Amino acid sequence: MTYSPAQPWNATSRDVRRSMRRHLREESTAIVATVVSVDGSGYRRPGARTVVEPTGESTGAVTAGCLKESVIDAARKIVADGEPQLRTFDLQDDDDAWGLGLGCNGVIDILFEPLDASFRPALDELRENLPVTVLTAVESTASTVSAGDRTVLTSDGWSSTERNSLPEPVVTSIENRLDATASKATGSLSVTTNAGTIRVFVNRLTPTPTLLLFGGQEDVNPVTSLASRAGFRVHVVTARSGHADADRFPDATDVSSIRPPQLGDLVEAPSSTFAVLMSHNFIDDQLALDSLLETAVPYIGVMGPRKRFRELRESMDRTLDTADLDRIAAPCGLALGSDSPTEIGFSIVSEVLAVHNDRSGGRLTELEGPIHNRSEIG
Repeated sequence: MTYSPAQPWNATSRDVRRSMRRHLREESTAIVATVVSVDGSGYRRPGARTVVEPTGESTGAVTAGCLKESVIDAARKIVADGEPQLRTFDLQDDDDAWGLGLGCNGVIDILFEPLDASFRPALDELRENLPVTVLTAVESTASTVSAGDRTVLTSDGWSSTERNSLPEPVVTSIENRLDATASKATGSLSVTTNAGTIRVFVNRLTPTPTLLLFGGQEDVNPVTSLASRAGFRVHVVTARSGHADADRFPDATDVSSIRPPQLGDLVEAPSSTFAVLMSHNFIDDQLALDSLLETAVPYIGVMGPRKRFRELRESMDRTLDTADLDRIAAPCGLALGSDSPTEIGFSIVSEVLAVHNDRSGGRLTELEGPIHNRSEIG
């Protein structure tokens, strides 16, 4: 079964992609609004998206709500005009009520585009668990390039879309700059050619992360529910076929049973897969851990006290090296003082999110600098 957000505003990137696929499949009208840049503070960062229907219904959010009506109005105009358009929303003006107390005090550029087949190549790559980079012109003084012109960079090279592609020199220039900095950030780059200057939005998209939960007891459910709400595809796996009942884990994407030594066989996209062992069975966890260490998953959480993990480690045939230990969190979770099943679920999912987002998981009040990473993209 799959998780549906209680409110469309609360949709994850996974939900937004599903909405886009549905509209493409049904050939229904919709507008995609994407945050291209944020100067100052903003609730969402570049790459955040919402899908807006002509009725005003939407999936996803690009702000905390302060621009919802403005975004819907702008999207409706794009439905009428049929052409991509960049809109700038300035929330720094003291006379602007939107800027009061809503966590938004910056200048936000949002690209509005008709949801058309040009989005399909990227969505197809993501469905195959492959990362993809989408280059979209947002502003141009070159007569040969218009807002919305797009080229998709895949593992196999450049992919054209049903829209006009970006000129080859522009794409090459951006690729060279990205390679030179080894940046994985999303943001805007400007390229100057003889024909003019083109501002390009570089959108780095990664597959939906998977959380592999090994266990079949009731305490799996809070972790499953919270991880689903955070946008993970959750696969609950148990060593007991009698426990592999989808009705017992309603928020899981998949539920299956497998022998613990074969758990690693379920890892399809190692870089975006995270695992937690919570079977409460010493031998099962030992065999499952050994199997997962044969994969390249970046995180393996082991539930239980340190003493249990020491005993588990000593009983294994292999010697865990530094690289192995760097991937293992035992006990798993952040130190939140959790006691109830839901609190423990928060602790575990919070740590998985931190690892997925390449963050330490500490308190924001103790963090120096901005809340969000603002690395240069090139």
